[in-house]
Amino acid sequence: MKIADPAIQALATAKSVLLDPWGLTEADMARALGEIFTHKVDYADLYFQYTRSEGWSLEEGIVKTGSFSIGQGVGVRALSGEKTAFAYSDTLSPDALLSSARAVRSIARQGAGRQKVLARADSAGHDLYPAIDPLNTLSAPDKVALLERLEAMARAADPHIIQVMAGLGAEYDVVLIAGSDGRLVADVRPLVRLSLTVIAERDGRREMGHGGGGGRAGLAYFTDDVLRSYVQRATHEALTNLSARPAPAGEMTVVLGSGWPGILLHEAVGHGLEGDFNRKGSSVFAGRVGERVASKGVTVVDDGTLADRRGSLNIDDEGNATQHNVLIEDGILKGYLQDSLNARLMKTAVTGNGRRESFAHLPMPRMTNTYMLAGQDDPQEIIASVKRGLYAVNFGGGQVDITNGKFVFSASEAYMIENGKISYPVKGATLIGNGPDAMTQVSMIGNDLELDSGVGTCGKDGQSVPVGVGMPTIRMEGLTVGGTA
Repeated sequence: MKIADPAIQALATAKSVLLDPWGLTEADMARALGEIFTHKVDYADLYFQYTRSEGWSLEEGIVKTGSFSIGQGVGVRALSGEKTAFAYSDTLSPDALLSSARAVRSIARQGAGRQKVLARADSAGHDLYPAIDPLNTLSAPDKVALLERLEAMARAADPHIIQVMAGLGAEYDVVLIAGSDGRLVADVRPLVRLSLTVIAERDGRREMGHGGGGGRAGLAYFTDDVLRSYVQRATHEALTNLSARPAPAGEMTVVLGSGWPGILLHEAVGHGLEGDFNRKGSSVFAGRVGERVASKGVTVVDDGTLADRRGSLNIDDEGNATQHNVLIEDGILKGYLQDSLNARLMKTAVTGNGRRESFAHLPMPRMTNTYMLAGQDDPQEIIASVKRGLYAVNFGGGQVDITNGKFVFSASEAYMIENGKISYPVKGATLIGNGPDAMTQVSMIGNDLELDSGVGTCGKDGQSVPVGVGMPTIRMEGLTVGGTA
């Protein structure tokens, strides 16, 4: 029996969800693109999207809130030189599509592009996750039972846990992209996430801990073993902080733990490597391809092709296949993350990083799963090498200025290292530094690369998209630690 190509299956699903119910056809799409090309433009595309999402939250042993939403619409874009015209409609119909196309055609002046006849997709993108609707992978009673089971595990983990809050979310996203270059591609994107927050109390002191994760899968992803790992993470953080002392301040050696601390890499380095910032010259990395921007041994990649990961995509939101992009190799800057517009203007190749929050937003260069590759050092030897410093295991919030690379991050779980040993937990530690400078101060790289559990959401220019981060344990010299001691 011949198995259908996943790209063909995705296209069939997209047509059944986005076109057929509204009487839309490929001829309507061609007519809309043709309407734009009555004026000359470099490129135009149509981005159709259908999204159904659901959320459940538990607090004080009761599922208190539930939400359900459906969104659908089409975004129409035309490019001419550096100019972009964009219109969108949350109504799917031939008239609405044509009206949106007419709204954007006024951009045309000196474009050089030509419209091609829409082609049928054959094999495009990847097959990284199942084309399922995760909302239907568990019944409503089973979703409630899942949250109740997670709460029971958390309360049983330690008698000091006095409050548990949990949230379950699932999203079914179907996109269809038609381009004036002839592409016609689609993707069916499941996404699930489970979050856990616990509060522990001892001797009148209360502290919080967090856990959770998810990916592009159905709700069966959350097995009891996975739930136990979330509970362990959250309760450990809360209980550790119950005995934490005020963090000291000053310049010191910092060891970053593996996994979620990669959020510092994402913010302090990754955003600065997005093509739009570099084309405009506003990034501290602008014009530095081929130069050393990090210590030897530091290799940073952005990879949208990891199976089932939260930040992965079969195709980006312009219809390009995602890629494994090496951004920094052995400390040398190799390139930037590109969408179609910035790649064309910078005369370089697209990297599969054109992303948008929804049909009502324009695509721009965005990260997918960004992480540092493993090195050769044993994590225990890294800690043992530090006479006095900070060991940051987990992070809360942070911010970065991409024009100069300066960052501030707060550690939600951290310890002091004294004479090569972890001595005591500290609270209130913030890391202050400059991304490019900090990357040149990496002196040891662990062999324990770990990706985050699937909780990351990245914001840029008012748009949010799911992402992944990761890194091995690393030692960094001379970071400024802001503390409360």
